Amino acid sequence: MTRKISIADLPEFDLAEQLKSEEDIAAYLTMVIEEGDTSELAHALGLAARARGMSEIAKASGITREALYRALRPDASPRFDTINRVCAALGVRLVAQAVHV
Repeated sequence: MTRKISIADLPEFDLAEQLKSEEDIAAYLTMVIEEGDTSELAHALGLAARARGMSEIAKASGITREALYRALRPDASPRFDTINRVCAALGVRLVAQAVHV
């Protein structure tokens, strides 16, 4: 007989654990940008920074750890300069592509 599993018994999913390389981070950020939800971009960058280590990303971007947490919370609207510096620290960059409709 099959044993029923309670939802409480399932391990908690943490997307940050799946972002293991620059390619993973770039693919995830591309997907978020293509979805068009601007508020989700800050959250996605926060997940990627957490995957790499928030302290390491803060140091590499020249932004304090506390300011980084504030800038990358889900409801934040970080400046482009902040997004650019975090992307550089993550080893990715944002690029524009022509849209062919």
